[in-house]
Amino acid sequence: MAKPDFLNGKLVVMTGGSGFFGSRVAQALLEKGARLRVASRHPEKAFTLKPLANLGQLQFARCDVRKPESVAAVMQGADLVVNMVGSFDGDLMELMGRGAGNVARAATEAGAEAMVHVSAIGADAESEAEYARAKAASESEVLSAFPKASIIRPSMLFGEDDQFTTMLAGMISTLPALPVFAPESPLQMLWVDDAADAVVAALTNPAKHGGKTFEIAGPEPITMLDLHRRIAAAQGRSPLFIEMPDLASSIFAAMPLTPMGHDQWIMLKAGNVPSGDYPALKQLGIEPKPLALFLDRWMERYRKYGRFNNEAKTSH
Repeated sequence: MAKPDFLNGKLVVMTGGSGFFGSRVAQALLEKGARLRVASRHPEKAFTLKPLANLGQLQFARCDVRKPESVAAVMQGADLVVNMVGSFDGDLMELMGRGAGNVARAATEAGAEAMVHVSAIGADAESEAEYARAKAASESEVLSAFPKASIIRPSMLFGEDDQFTTMLAGMISTLPALPVFAPESPLQMLWVDDAADAVVAALTNPAKHGGKTFEIAGPEPITMLDLHRRIAAAQGRSPLFIEMPDLASSIFAAMPLTPMGHDQWIMLKAGNVPSGDYPALKQLGIEPKPLALFLDRWMERYRKYGRFNNEAKTSH
């Protein structure tokens, strides 16, 4: 059984981690008393974490996981390692696949006690999407170099400042009609703080969770169309939702400067729910919170008259 103070004073090196999910994992680690080194190509993006850390608790380092020597430099002294590198742009196999292998090898050479690698639900070596293939390759690379690493595959994450639900909320609040891509695709969205707690739980108890793959998701599956309707209801709005056929959606995703890329479309169409073949949040001691718990409060700023509009609260 893991000790409550297992992370206290330990040096955790987090590769990547300057984005939406990484900032939540960082906060959770700092709250547990860990010393944290955020290593990424753009560590300045994580400077917002500074007020959350005690003196000497937080470090930043520039690191390119595609370069083994760069990773080895930031891994010096690491007790624990979390790899969160992810992107939809560039050479994904080089960045996420072989890059993850570089992190795992450096973690092994540094003598790290445990490692958590963040992958994604939908990771599949046979997928049409390069992102899914790269995530599958990353898991293989990590386990080859660090067999006792924990693999965390989160579903689509939501939070008050995420890019996906806030994008939808903005469009729903301003447009009278809105296309819905992959309207029947199932989603099992997960609150980002629950996902961060899952990473910390796996890292805290390597004896129990090491070497295992976890698929973590929210408590209920909904469709993409249902998500649009819930956001609209929370805003007190009734736009027209146009269910787009797959052909039109795929053409849109292939166009430049659109908010959805080809890989994102492929993975969205496939759905984003756990397979049921792997342990889940329950095995990490976490009960996920539903989207409905947060949506009304988060949608206040998108309502007509903002928080002074009570119609949305009573209309559903």
